[in-house]
Amino acid sequence: MIKNWPTYLQDNSRHPVTVAEAVDRLMLVLDGEQKIAIASLQEENLIDLHFSLGMNIRNAFGLHEPGSKLLVSINNTIHPDDASGVSIRALWLKLT
Repeated sequence: MIKNWPTYLQDNSRHPVTVAEAVDRLMLVLDGEQKIAIASLQEENLIDLHFSLGMNIRNAFGLHEPGSKLLVSINNTIHPDDASGVSIRALWLKLT
């Protein structure tokens, strides 16, 4: 799904620390077609992005790293899967 992740990973060594920052970075790395595809999803179908966009978010944003500031910043979230879901939903809300 993400064509620009290799470039993103080379150019951004610091992980986002808030959901808003994560969404801003996703807006930069996703192309127009990908944004349209995400915006066209129904909210209940965002889970379909878990193994594609969600996995890229978890890996690129360091959600599995001990002390991940993004993970800590998401209230009541202790699992990287949940944090990537929150980030995807926030992205979807911005796109819709």
